[in-house]
Amino acid sequence: MSDLFDTGDTPAPKGAPRPLADRLRPRALSEVIGQDQVLGPDAPLGVMLASGSLTSLIFWGPPGVGKTTIARLLADETDLHFVQISAIFTGVPELRKVFEEAKHRRANGQGTLLFVDEIHRFNKAQQDGFLPHMEDGTILLVGATTENPSFELNAALLSRSQVLVLTRLDLADLERLAQRAEKDLGRALPLDGPARESLLEMADGDGRALLNLIEQVAAWKTDGKLGREALAARLMKRAAKYDKSGDEHYNLISALHKSVRGSDPDAALYWLARMLTGGEDPRYLARRITRMAVEDIGLADPQAQTVCLHAWELYERLGSPEGELALAQAVTYLALAPKSNAGYAAYKAAMREAKKTGSEPPPKHILNAPTKFMRDEGYGAGYAYDHDAEDAFSGQNYFPETMKRPVLYQPVERGFERELKKRLDYFSRLRERRGG
Repeated sequence: MSDLFDTGDTPAPKGAPRPLADRLRPRALSEVIGQDQVLGPDAPLGVMLASGSLTSLIFWGPPGVGKTTIARLLADETDLHFVQISAIFTGVPELRKVFEEAKHRRANGQGTLLFVDEIHRFNKAQQDGFLPHMEDGTILLVGATTENPSFELNAALLSRSQVLVLTRLDLADLERLAQRAEKDLGRALPLDGPARESLLEMADGDGRALLNLIEQVAAWKTDGKLGREALAARLMKRAAKYDKSGDEHYNLISALHKSVRGSDPDAALYWLARMLTGGEDPRYLARRITRMAVEDIGLADPQAQTVCLHAWELYERLGSPEGELALAQAVTYLALAPKSNAGYAAYKAAMREAKKTGSEPPPKHILNAPTKFMRDEGYGAGYAYDHDAEDAFSGQNYFPETMKRPVLYQPVERGFERELKKRLDYFSRLRERRGG
């Protein structure tokens, strides 16, 4: 019985062209490059296969790292029938047919490994549709996604699956893949050392992309080895993988923010450049950079906020790419500025106090009394005008009368806040002496 979307290994007709990536597809899990964290003897899949207890899985990782290949090889290892579908092209009627065929197969003694590519593209109802078939053993689900499963997949589906993270291939992994390709081609690539390194970098951690690039290079008719510049002239560098609304967006802005907070201008500039080259809106970056000044530097360097606002304004006046230099300078300034989150922490503490105390009124002595009735009610009674007091400080209480005075702002001994701490301590001592 044939299966809808069945992509079993049907031999190609003799003489039919086969891309290099297809010829080099691993025939055993031991041939998979770069995913030892899930395939090693003590890794999740290694342990499952050794114990004969494979469960439903979600592979989360970037393109070209082996998600489909590993799923296919798992089916081979466990004698399950392999069925592959894509969430992009599959609707409810097609899913019903897949499930019916899996039931028929199960009744005849064979299980089904259903590989669902781009599983995050199924909506909630479609994802729920897998659950009963997973629970009764009709299918063993292996889903693949490039998006964070925590946000894109239903909790019910996640609770019945184990999420395994597949990582982009590093340069050593890509070099092993290149050597495997050269063995298949029967010749070395016509590249010198720096050009070969550039080719690996162009793949950007994507094994399939590397093999496609190698296939192009191997077809060139050249005398001698090409250098880095000659390679760059013949091959267009791949655009960096960057989704302005997805995980990569949030991961990179987090990396930029934490590099600034960690006082590392080199790392901060690198992540800024990564986002800009990926096509991020510089205005979004200007807003987030300004927020960093408020949150992580605060009053330790009040000038930091002004630097950010000026950089933002400069970008608006100059546009790209000149205006982006102003953002880079602001990032550098922030990374090297003294750090304090005391103002941020004080604000959050004040918000907690405000929610806790509800609608407690201010003490009457600091309320205005524009009418006789209000004066009779004690509004403004006993208010001490600070400018008339010694040191222009009365030390009166300004919190609600039923509220214990909290300590919200606690400046650090860094930057300008060192001066603010001296002032705060000075007023605290005066308040204590004056009984406020």
